[in-house]
Amino acid sequence: MRRRDFITLIASTATIWPFVAHAQQPAMPVIGFVTSGAANSNAHLIAAFRQGLSEVGYVEQRNVAVEYLWAENQYERLPALVADLVRRKVSVIVAVGALSVALAAKQATATIPIVFGIGGDPVQLGFVANLNRPGGNLTGVTNLNTEVLPKRLELLREILPGTTAFAGLVNPNNPAAESQTRDLQAAARVLGLQLHVVHASTERDFDGAFATLVNLRASGLVIAGDGVFVNGSTKLAALALRHEMPAIFQFREFAAAGGLMSYGSGSGDQTRLAGVYSGRILKGEKPGDLPVQRSTKVELVINFRTAKMLGLTVPLTLRGRADEVIE
Repeated sequence: MRRRDFITLIASTATIWPFVAHAQQPAMPVIGFVTSGAANSNAHLIAAFRQGLSEVGYVEQRNVAVEYLWAENQYERLPALVADLVRRKVSVIVAVGALSVALAAKQATATIPIVFGIGGDPVQLGFVANLNRPGGNLTGVTNLNTEVLPKRLELLREILPGTTAFAGLVNPNNPAAESQTRDLQAAARVLGLQLHVVHASTERDFDGAFATLVNLRASGLVIAGDGVFVNGSTKLAALALRHEMPAIFQFREFAAAGGLMSYGSGSGDQTRLAGVYSGRILKGEKPGDLPVQRSTKVELVINFRTAKMLGLTVPLTLRGRADEVIE
């Protein structure tokens, strides 16, 4: 080969090589993050999820991409949102915010790894065969919010010791509605209380539900866990104040918005753990080998401003057990 031809060949190779190297780089993995709520009210979930990813070495837009899909409290949109992620063959689907989100993901694919965030027992709900070795393509994080529902009634009774008529707000479309109602009724019997169950399946039903509570002359309201109620917690708190109804729900956001009390596991810790599991799956671990985790942190928050407005005295024993007091 002549020297001039050799130099030309080297120059051509140097020009082409960067493009070949770029083409051979693996594509950035994509996580599909789908939830029942709206983006403007769930910034804390995004932050918690990103924190979980970072704990296992993933930073969004650096070595992982995340597609955030929001149902905007329109649960009928969930199957289409998840189906879109399946068509795009994302690496992992994260389904948090409501039991219906996880159900939609489970029904959409048996191959793409799914990390759920739910309340209740995943075995009883049919998500996994075993908590320690889930099998299949699902694993995730569960919290104590279903188990502590009766405790919310007990806490409300402490601040309303002289009353016996209470109510529970339940979404009849929630897959756990029957067990929630059964647990509340059982707790009421133990405490010697009368409990009325009122239903609401969308935010449009909230006003009617509170009108029913007034007619029933309920002294206090326990709100069961549900994605519609979580996403509408600010409106529920406002209605409780307007109707002078002492109420308790699961997340701090309800008490911060003016509700009397909240008691339950925070959604942030659950979503952070979902981020950790998503990263571990991207590193090659199989969801069926990852034990279902439990977010066990439970917090009691009492809004003293609301208690004062309602003319209620918070017992010292209850105040002493509170993780946070809003004054």
